[in-house]
Order: sequence, then C-alpha cells, then structure tokens
Amino acid sequence: MKRLLASLLLVGTLGFAGVALSEEPMPAPAAATTEAAPAADMAAMPAEAAPAPEAAPAAEAPKLDSGATAWMLTSTALVLFMTIPGLALFYGGMVRKKNVLATMMQSFAITAMITVLWMVVGYSIAFDTTGMEKGVVNFYSFFGSLSKAFLSGMGKDSMTGVIPESVFMTFQMTFAIITPALIAGAFADRMKFSAMMWFMGLWSLLVYAPIAHMVWSGDGGFMWDMGVLDFAGGTVVHINAGVAGLIAALMLGPRIGYGKDSMMPHNLTLTIMGAAMLWVGWFGFNAGSAVAADGRAGMAMAVTQIATATAALSWMFAEWFSKGKPSVLGIASGAVAGLVAITPASGFVGPTGALAIGLVAGAVCFWSATSLKHMLKYDDSLDAFGVHGIGGIVGAILTGYFAVESIGGTAGSMAQVVTQIEGVAITVAYTAVGTYIILKVLDMIMGLRVSEEEEREGLDIALHGERVE
Repeated sequence: MKRLLASLLLVGTLGFAGVALSEEPMPAPAAATTEAAPAADMAAMPAEAAPAPEAAPAAEAPKLDSGATAWMLTSTALVLFMTIPGLALFYGGMVRKKNVLATMMQSFAITAMITVLWMVVGYSIAFDTTGMEKGVVNFYSFFGSLSKAFLSGMGKDSMTGVIPESVFMTFQMTFAIITPALIAGAFADRMKFSAMMWFMGLWSLLVYAPIAHMVWSGDGGFMWDMGVLDFAGGTVVHINAGVAGLIAALMLGPRIGYGKDSMMPHNLTLTIMGAAMLWVGWFGFNAGSAVAADGRAGMAMAVTQIATATAALSWMFAEWFSKGKPSVLGIASGAVAGLVAITPASGFVGPTGALAIGLVAGAVCFWSATSLKHMLKYDDSLDAFGVHGIGGIVGAILTGYFAVESIGGTAGSMAQVVTQIEGVAITVAYTAVGTYIILKVLDMIMGLRVSEEEEREGLDIALHGERVE
C-alpha cells in the first residue's frame, strides 16, 4: 500500500529526479592534513618536554544576532498578515454575500483567541523540552511539559538560538493562529459561532500543539526522532488542518441546497487579493522557518516562488484543458496549492525539485477540489481538504524524494519517502481521531450546526446581527 501511494503521488515527477539530484554540488576537496605532523612530533617528545594541555574553553552563552532577529521580526509580521487580512479576504470572497462577515469574523476571532491560548499553555505544550531525550519514547515525546505555561521564565534576555525567545514564541504563535483558521473553510456557511470557538480552542491545544511538538520540538520528539522532514508546516499545519476540515465537513453534513442551488463566490476580487497576500506573506512562513538570515532562508524563498508560480500555471492549464476556460478562482487556488506543497520542502529542496513539486501539486489539487470531492460527495465548502490536506500530503512525500543534502542535510531517497509517508499516516490518524472526538463531544453538549432557518437567512444576520449592503 505504501509503495502504491508513493507511486501515485510521484507520477509526473520522476523525469525531474536526475536533474534535481544533480543540484547536489560535488564535495569540496579534503583539506590538507597539515596538522598531522605536529601532532606526531608531540607524541614523540619526552613527557617532560611536552606542553601541558590547555583547559577546554567554557561554552559561551548564545549571542543575539541582530540580522537574524530583524528577519524573524519581519517574518512574524508576514505570517500574521497571512491570516488577517489574507485568509479572511481569500475565504470571505468565496462565500455567498449573506455569509461574508461571518466568514471573515472567524479568522479575526481565531487570531485573538489562539494568541491568548498560546501564551497561557499552547507554547509550552508545543515547545517545552523538559523530560525529552533523543531516542527515548515517553510521554514528553508527544506532549510538552507545562513548565513554560504563561511564558514562565521567558524574560527580555531569554534566547532561542541567536534570537530572543519572545520573537521565536510569537513567530510560532502565528503558525498556531493560521492552522485552525484554515479549517474554517471546510465548514463555511453552517457552523455555530459558539461551537466554532470552542472547537478551535480545544483543537489548538489537543491536536495542533502535540503535532507541532512531535515534529518540531527537537531530540526526543516522536516524529523528529523518526527523521520526518517538515521545514515549515506540511504536516504540522496543512495536513493537520486539511484532515480536520474533512472530518468537520463530514460531521456537519452538506450545506442546504448543496449540489442544487447556486453557491458561486460573491466577490472574487476579495479572493484574488487575499491569495496575493497569502503569496507574499508565505515568504515569512517558509523563509522565516530557517530562524536565520542565511543561505538556507534565501533558498527557501527562491523555491517558494518557483513552486507557487508553477502550481498556479499547472492548475490553470488543467482547468483550461478540462473546462475550456481558465478561471480567476482556479489560478488563485493553484497558487495556494503550490504554497502548501512547497512548505515542508522549502528548506530541503533546490529549484528543480520545487518546479516538480509545483507541477504535481497544481494538477493533483485541481483534481481533488473538483473530481474527488464530487466523487465522494462531501461538502468541503472552500476546499480546505482539497488544497491543504492533499497539497500537504503531496509536498510532504515529494520532500523525501527531492531533498538535497547540501541544502537541508538530508539526501532524497526512497527510504526517506517511506519515512515521510509514515509521518503523513501518523498525522492523519491522530488528527482525524482527535478532531472527531472534540466535535462529537461538542455536538452532544451544545450542537454544532445553525438551524435551517438561520442558514437560509445567512450567518451575518443570524449570528452577528450585521450584513453587507
């Protein structure tokens, strides 16, 4: 089954393999061993003539790198910009006019709520390394200690590497914000605002933060120790959000009139503007994940641009060929698919790998958002699963094939592809089960869906007492 899945998602890319792997530069000639002779001479000297060994210098505390810090401050602002206003506009333009304010409200309210939850306990669950040890699987391999709750111990001079911990914490906060906001696209037009808030808060702490911990917390993290590659969030953000969105869409059921009534986007001007903001902000998302202003960040920026442009064209031509016209919504969706797919790979692949990933992601996500959704008859309103779930899976698996050792320290191989598939499977399983349990409990307590009357009237008026004139 693993071999079948890997083969399916690698269709159309193997032609790039030789070129992509050739991006690995030849190793530099070994340095001349000019120090060997003095070492041998020292060994031959009488003991009384040999100089006393010097004491090892004490480890220096990490020093703040102002250039890296400036870049991370900028990246943090760019990633927040992706949610508000980027995602709010992107999703807001795709719904019907009667639901535009409710849809944009979701992104805004999630931004505020997750900020507080991340400060209180989310950051600690995701990035506290207490009790972790490389190669040892224990509770802390899956769930961080709470010793950093309320940002305990984090002061002005606290460091994460060469940047202030406050900057790193806020940068990761913006990832925690956009991930649940992405889910909202799957159940647009039909979920209670109160249920949405409870779901997003619980999901952030019980699903997102543990997945982030397993993948990104370092030695002792479950998927980190497995060797799963995820530079900027293919599993942590996109597969996580996409699968959660699919479960939510299935549990809530389709919108009233789905498949019968017209549900065309009310304002694609907002959507294309939102997509453009996502594209620009994504440079902070991917290049910022280097946590440095260096060559790896530069390469992450380059491959992000290449993959996004390629996927936009791939979706556009696939739609043009199959439907006779290239649509504005199509090219915008294709660009987002490329951004999603290159996210896990951005710190590991070179330009040719990015080209291949974008080409496959655009075509596969077009198929999933059009044909697959209708074949399986689920109502993923704004294609959160079709773009983020499927695009994240494509990108995660192809990262294992196109990785370049000189860029990210890991060479692409079929063994790494298998590891990536295992990481995808763990993420899908954990997210699906966790999301189902949270939604099921909330449905029993308060109900998830608005009434039929409220849905027909529109969520702007029914839930918020406002509307766009």
